Amino acid sequence: MASSSDPKLANRILRGLVIGIILGVATLLLGPHVPLPDFFQGWLSHAGIKSSATLLETMRGVSAVLLDPFGRVFLRLLFFVVMPLVFASLATGVVQLGRPGRLGPLAGRTFFFFFLNMAIGVALGLVMMNTLEPGAYIDTETKNRLMTEYGGVAQNHVAAGQSQTGLSLAVIVEMFMPANLLGAVVGQSTARIGDVLPLILFAILVGLVGTTLAEEKRRSLQGTLELVTELMTGIVHLALRLAPYAVPCLIYSVIVKSGLDIIVALGVFVLGCAGVMALHLFGTMSLWLKLWTHWRPRAYFSAIKDVLITAFSTSSSNATLPAALENANEQLHLSPSTSGFVLPLGTTMNMSGTALYEGCVVLFVAQVFGIDLSLGQQITLLLLAVLSAVAVAGIPGGSLPLIAGLLITFGVPAEGIGIILGTDRILDMCRTATNVGCDMTTALVVDELTKKAEARTAGG
Repeated sequence: MASSSDPKLANRILRGLVIGIILGVATLLLGPHVPLPDFFQGWLSHAGIKSSATLLETMRGVSAVLLDPFGRVFLRLLFFVVMPLVFASLATGVVQLGRPGRLGPLAGRTFFFFFLNMAIGVALGLVMMNTLEPGAYIDTETKNRLMTEYGGVAQNHVAAGQSQTGLSLAVIVEMFMPANLLGAVVGQSTARIGDVLPLILFAILVGLVGTTLAEEKRRSLQGTLELVTELMTGIVHLALRLAPYAVPCLIYSVIVKSGLDIIVALGVFVLGCAGVMALHLFGTMSLWLKLWTHWRPRAYFSAIKDVLITAFSTSSSNATLPAALENANEQLHLSPSTSGFVLPLGTTMNMSGTALYEGCVVLFVAQVFGIDLSLGQQITLLLLAVLSAVAVAGIPGGSLPLIAGLLITFGVPAEGIGIILGTDRILDMCRTATNVGCDMTTALVVDELTKKAEARTAGG
């Protein structure tokens, strides 16, 4: 699901974004023309802050010395949980399936359409980002300045990646299976593309082996992994309490350093994401209806409109689940066994809107910092966005540290999350509606295919 955090907190974060933008724009417009009093310049110098004769240059210094460190407290709390959260939540998702061989054709169809759904969503998002290129609205000089200030280790990471040739079997093995797993996780591996890839593979392997354990041991392992996930989620909640104050600091700092271009880029990003989510929900899902069901798209979306409105307004797939189950049985006339299996599982695994959003965020932040991701890297991003979206399932606010992990993986400064954080509330509503709408469509397709297979078996 999308983040199910407190709506009041989300609204406070959104207000913080607006305040930060207003103050940043005011500083850009008025700052060059507002001289600072001598006593104020003296106070700033005494405090160790580089001052200038104008307000704009001085506020850039204040941002670097005061606002950025405060914002980093919030971001670093998220970074703390990246590795344990990726491992625990992804391994839990595999372990809780039980023995995959026992799940049967219904589960096989369900998981196939889950993966197809998310992969198509991410692909559409990446195509949109490469077409619109919202990060291109920022000039090269500003990109270089941002990268110099925020890049740090990321610049070395990119340089190391650029020094190697294209993907080969040896490089892929090193990416996913380094000789030293712990070294890769802490950034000391020679892997070409970073740190999260071997951890994801290790988590999947642990989960798969966990499904083969005796039932009591499997449940014990699942309980331990869920406890780790819960602890990491608690740290995310602590970080989110700082968000209403950190967001205006971060966005103000970015605006005074990069100018009004960042606002235009952010606006294009938000509109592009909302548009491609609508395209995936109403376009891709309409194609699925025509290929695998007897429903007409107009009649189908009219039948589930109340569920979509509930998802959009609550920003919570879990809160929408009762309405979705009722609608599936009474309006779509699905088999209770199908809807009872696909919809609850989809609420935690079929995150097409979330996966789409994660891919777009990584590419947007990369564009802002002037980092070019090759086609091979974007294909890798597609797969990782699908896997990390599954790992996010059921974790309020959990997508933020996982997006940070993806940024780190591709050598993009993870501090770039601060640029898009304030817009998350708006896009949260859009991606939750996309998640739920795709869950409903998947349940309908799986139900129709299952009924056809049963009819063929009975006829034979």
